[in-house]
Amino acid sequence: MLYGIDIFSGAGGLSLGAEMAGIKISTAIEINPYAAKTFLKNHKGARVLQGDIQELDPQVLNNGKQPPFVIMGGPPCQGFSLSNTRTRNMENKKNFLFLEFVRFVKELRPQWFVLENVGGITNINEGKTQTMIEDCFKAIKGYECISSSILCASDFGVPQNRNRFFMVGNRLGIKFKYPSKHEKKITVDEAINDLPSLQNGDMIDEAVYTLSLDEASDYERLMRKDSDAPKQNYVSRNNDLVIERYKYIGQGQNWRAIPEYLMQNYADKGRCHSGIYKRLRADKPSVVISNYRKSMLIHPWEDRGISVREAARLQSFPDTFTFEGPLMHIQQQIGNAVPPLLAKAVFQEIIKQTKKHEQR
Repeated sequence: MLYGIDIFSGAGGLSLGAEMAGIKISTAIEINPYAAKTFLKNHKGARVLQGDIQELDPQVLNNGKQPPFVIMGGPPCQGFSLSNTRTRNMENKKNFLFLEFVRFVKELRPQWFVLENVGGITNINEGKTQTMIEDCFKAIKGYECISSSILCASDFGVPQNRNRFFMVGNRLGIKFKYPSKHEKKITVDEAINDLPSLQNGDMIDEAVYTLSLDEASDYERLMRKDSDAPKQNYVSRNNDLVIERYKYIGQGQNWRAIPEYLMQNYADKGRCHSGIYKRLRADKPSVVISNYRKSMLIHPWEDRGISVREAARLQSFPDTFTFEGPLMHIQQQIGNAVPPLLAKAVFQEIIKQTKKHEQR
């Protein structure tokens, strides 16, 4: 059995992809209590340590066993700067949290590590931030083979155009090659067309699928495996003015389609992001599902925000995966997650290349 440890785990999208590929998650570390509860609920047999990773000794996870196959995680890298030369010191625990990831790799010496983050990390400090992170891992004896890439989730079976940065390293001397893109892209319609019709503010714990399995798309059938009903059909309640604005926005359009008289409470519309009041196109993969409550992503053919289950589908969480916490926290967990099918593609390739290496 191949074992993995997920640090900065969130709800567990990265871990779920690893499990789909055949890796057993032994331990997860997450500071947010609601995300930790979600992880524990959906990853049977895993130990979840809820708390600050900076206060945790990596050897607590060792228990005299062999090193883990992989350590994975998505440490926050906001505010990273090269101006402070102390960040080059891996022993300085008070610096950026990615150094905690480095610390765990150094102490536990997994065969592989997988660090994921926002695609924009490659542009911070003109690419010097990425180089510094790679150099910190390369400073650990044996981890000279590191490969970084930006992958778009829609290229790997996820119905969402979401770029994620991956840094994959190992101590096996393998020059990792990232997985090949899928030929077909999954559309929003293929992803959520079998889910129930909902109204603004609905909070329906369990509903009924609107299509039979024979009528459903291949993607919908994949999401429905072992599920009898769509759960957590929760829609944020918006006021009447917001719903009135929705009516003027066509698929693929945003706040610019809203009549001027309905936008008078916006003091400076020039500061509105293009993703605000965005109605999803049914015939394309979704835009990024991040903080979809605040950005007011609109259902493609109903005048309401997207539901928890719809957002989970667009992130490639199966219908059996449910989330813990108040609605706002659930929405944030989904938006922060790594799409499991994207993670699965990466971990499948890691396993494949490991087996090929062992057969030499």
